[in-house]
Amino acid sequence: MNRPNIILVCVDEMRADAMGAAGNEHIDTPNLDDLARGGYRFTRAYSATPTCVPARVAMFTGKSPDLHGRYGYREGISFPDAYPVTLQSTLRDAGYQAFGVGKMHVFPDRARCGFDDVQLHDGFLHTSRRLSGGPSAAIDDYVDFLRRETGDPRADYQETGIGCNAMTARPWEREERLHPTRWVADESFRMLERRDPTRPFFLYMSFHRPHAPFDPPQWLWDKYRGREFPPRPLGDWVERFDEHRRDFASEAEFGAQKETTHQQVRAGYYGSIEFIDLQLNRLRETLSDHALLEDTIIVFVSDHGDMMGDHDMYRKSVGYEGSARVPLVVHVPPRHREGWGAPGEVESIAELRDLMPTLLGLAGVEVPGGVDGMSLRPGGPVREHLHGEHLIGSLGRHSMQWIRSQRHKYVWFSGDGHEQLFDLVEDPQELRDLAADPGAADELARHREILVRELSGREEGFVADGELVAGRPVQSEATWVREFARL
Repeated sequence: MNRPNIILVCVDEMRADAMGAAGNEHIDTPNLDDLARGGYRFTRAYSATPTCVPARVAMFTGKSPDLHGRYGYREGISFPDAYPVTLQSTLRDAGYQAFGVGKMHVFPDRARCGFDDVQLHDGFLHTSRRLSGGPSAAIDDYVDFLRRETGDPRADYQETGIGCNAMTARPWEREERLHPTRWVADESFRMLERRDPTRPFFLYMSFHRPHAPFDPPQWLWDKYRGREFPPRPLGDWVERFDEHRRDFASEAEFGAQKETTHQQVRAGYYGSIEFIDLQLNRLRETLSDHALLEDTIIVFVSDHGDMMGDHDMYRKSVGYEGSARVPLVVHVPPRHREGWGAPGEVESIAELRDLMPTLLGLAGVEVPGGVDGMSLRPGGPVREHLHGEHLIGSLGRHSMQWIRSQRHKYVWFSGDGHEQLFDLVEDPQELRDLAADPGAADELARHREILVRELSGREEGFVADGELVAGRPVQSEATWVREFARL
């Protein structure tokens, strides 16, 4: 079998609607749009645990949170010991060369997790900085590059003063070629030049942006600072969480921001995405130069989104659409498209865990045991609903549990048992909470029953006697034991 090459382009914190092909008229992503038009764009793709660490665990292992055990953001847990079998290790064992460039967000930092080689830039990692005393070239190849190229032994990706999670923005102050986004692309192309041409390759091309800091090149900053953006959606339910607001705090996940702040952040965010879009064009040109384009599958995905001010929320971790729904494009060259049908939009519910079985199927490699992701190949099983969850603090100390069905989204907060229900067909921006609507009582009950089935048997005790139980500790000793027992 002539196995295809595979490139998985992963960006950090990009919303599903932040691209032209999704109908967004306020951002320019021509190269991503071309990739989507010639491929399969999954319009209902989600990150079931929408923060960096658990999302990458799902991508690499093909497992749901119930199997991989990561329900929230927590650094410092050994990835290789907990998850010895990964997408990249499986492809490597099947004869692929496996390269990773950019953000891994695993621990220990230099763990390869099945890759043959990794060129690393994770951005700001709290645990790593504490252990190393600050940014270190020993654990971040981009830092080494930046210091060599500038001649400044103290050069740092954080020296601009804008925070790694802050609602602040400014243009990149150095040459464009020194930007982390450009570095990821350049190092990826060097990997392609250094590959063994007799073997297929898997390249994980992982951009840290558009995660904060929001610092695109000056020309992109200027471009989006001059654009008008539509009003932010504000649901009729937002005031219910008013006691948890941190209005105008720079790193607040929930709270008001000045409109000028929002406009600056949006400019930095959109500019960062368009800069990545330009690297996609460079990628396709490089593949064409090496006569690889017709034998290379390109997948574009994000680990999670960003609320970007929707409902006065910022950043991620919540199950609302801005945070949990992600862009997913699978571009398959015609000669490797057997059984996939014509390209176009795909409405089936997809999740990050599905990438592993999908890509292994395209490569003709057997899926390892223990994977519960589903192949996205058309004609296969269809997911009737998706269960997502995350430990959150911005709306009170809860495990936020949610069910995405074919039409609705049901949300349950474990701390106080509060419920929400949204009709995503009539109300895609989640403006109207239907949980108290008598006409939606049957749908509310049906989705509650689905969540009861999903949570039955969990160690937190979220279900007892067939009913959801609020007020259980969200970081019980049992949860810690479950997570560390895998080490």
